Amino acid sequence: MILTKERKSLEPRITLVGAGPGDPDLLTIKAANALKTADVVLYDALVNEDILEAYAPKDAIKVYVGKRSGEHSHPQNVINKLMVDYALNYGHVVRLKGGDPFVFGRGYEELDFAAGYNIPTSVIPGLSSSISVPGLQQIPVTHRGLSESFWVVTGTTASGALSNDLYEAARSKATVVVLMGLGKLGEIAKLFQNEGKGRLPVAVIQSGSTKEEKLAIGVVDTIEEVVLEQKIQSPALLIVGDVVSLHPSFQPIKNFYKLLDQEF
Repeated sequence: MILTKERKSLEPRITLVGAGPGDPDLLTIKAANALKTADVVLYDALVNEDILEAYAPKDAIKVYVGKRSGEHSHPQNVINKLMVDYALNYGHVVRLKGGDPFVFGRGYEELDFAAGYNIPTSVIPGLSSSISVPGLQQIPVTHRGLSESFWVVTGTTASGALSNDLYEAARSKATVVVLMGLGKLGEIAKLFQNEGKGRLPVAVIQSGSTKEEKLAIGVVDTIEEVVLEQKIQSPALLIVGDVVSLHPSFQPIKNFYKLLDQEF
């Protein structure tokens, strides 16, 4: 049987919080302050548990709900119900998500569900991995003369197929950042090859901003081999575009293709 707090002091509320890309030091001050007042924390797989250790009260209930491709996790409808039930029975629920809650985080769905129970909600944005992880590697998503815009696309849809937006993105001149796309790397590379972009620079970054961070850099034609050589694993994001050529480790690749072109 779950015991609840005294009803007199109970004030149900939900704070949707972005935990950033992984490094606890990249958590915002406002997010840290929200965690300090949490009665319950529902957190996803991409959340660094050091954040909970550092900021959540020792007596707060901490509930892992998964949400990572390829592993057991609670369905979204179950997470919605847990969030509301804990708020009604315990008070302040912090719903903690990796990155930013509104970038492929289904954050609005959770707010909408809570609204059906008239539970006060608020949002604290987090650093999205789509921008911050490339930035930590000194890869800009836009750069004068190379890219005037960028796409942020999910690698796979709920059905397991490639997102239709990826087909459009591959035709554009924009930087393309693909989240949760490592398992579809071969198919994604094929899209760009079909557009005649086999030499377009690509970076794949595993566990950006954390101790497990790894980097693979190549071009569309070679990136699968490089990822295998570097033993890159999920979670990882892909950056496809000329901006990747600004990374120092791309220079040898650039020189190789320059020599290759001279020979022919």
